[in-house]
Amino acid sequence: MIFRSRAPLRIGLAGGGTDVSPYCDLYGGAILNASISLYAYAHLELLEDDTIILSAKDRNEHVELPLSVTLPVDGLLNLHKGVYNRIRKDYGWNYRGFRLTTYSDAPAGSGLGTSSTMMVAILGAFNELLKLPLGEYDLAHYAYEIERMDLQLAGGRQDQYAATFGGVNFMEFYKDDQVIVNPLRIRQEYLDELQNNLLLYYTDSSRDSGTIIKAQQQNVTEKKEKSIEAMHQLKEQARMMKEALLKGKLDALGEILDYGFEQKRKMADHISNTRIEEIYAHARKMGATGGKISGAGGGGFMIFYCPGISRYNVIEGLKTFGGTCRNYHFTQQGLTGWTTGK
Repeated sequence: MIFRSRAPLRIGLAGGGTDVSPYCDLYGGAILNASISLYAYAHLELLEDDTIILSAKDRNEHVELPLSVTLPVDGLLNLHKGVYNRIRKDYGWNYRGFRLTTYSDAPAGSGLGTSSTMMVAILGAFNELLKLPLGEYDLAHYAYEIERMDLQLAGGRQDQYAATFGGVNFMEFYKDDQVIVNPLRIRQEYLDELQNNLLLYYTDSSRDSGTIIKAQQQNVTEKKEKSIEAMHQLKEQARMMKEALLKGKLDALGEILDYGFEQKRKMADHISNTRIEEIYAHARKMGATGGKISGAGGGGFMIFYCPGISRYNVIEGLKTFGGTCRNYHFTQQGLTGWTTGK
């Protein structure tokens, strides 16, 4: 038998960064995001010997280890090892070896929540095998704990919840790891127009989000007013985006995105750079009314709001910079798991 799972990546539309401690612990955070038809996949197969085989096909990484209570977290396939280590500690392991294979539709460091989504997918495969007593909130928080606490990887909270729940959600973050996921009932015609007008562009470069996030965290710890005020404004931007989507004020979305990107640049150094600014300015020149860098910044994906039929001019204009415009659609379903024969 093979135990499979799939979790969707997400586009962050507003409020990005306010889900990161210590900001959300002190002030509360708010984010609006939407899951899309790019996925992280995990496949778990039990073996008849005491060997653990871990593979990330999209990263060309592979390791074989003897079955043990704790796998070494040494920089190679740490997400895979971290989930197994925690599952074994909390729930035990009554099997012999296994093969765990993963694949992501987007590269690591691309700003679509790839690492956290992969964490959720891996957990989903183990959950399909073990039938763990975890609801959606429990599973998302479990993924957060393994990634942020066990593995000490810097980042926020939105990605685990977006991957688990799916859909378009307004999320609130508070101290003591409290998270509230508010699914938005957006009229289908508004979602269709948003999907038509929102261009997803890969800059052909990835980045280490941890470095940027740590700088953002330090700015809050050191009470740097410029950075903290920018996060306050990003939280407000999430509320503005929610209202515009629910009421169908789509013409305002470009301006709201542009306002958020202006604030995001103030959160920490290296969120933007010369190439990102050139790409952004050219997209605006070709008809986009706003946009932003996805995720922590520094590289990866960008999004642009292109009203009317301007998306075609923007796509043509972005060819100057290389990169790729990716097709996608919004999805309503989050993490799914199923079992199949070989």
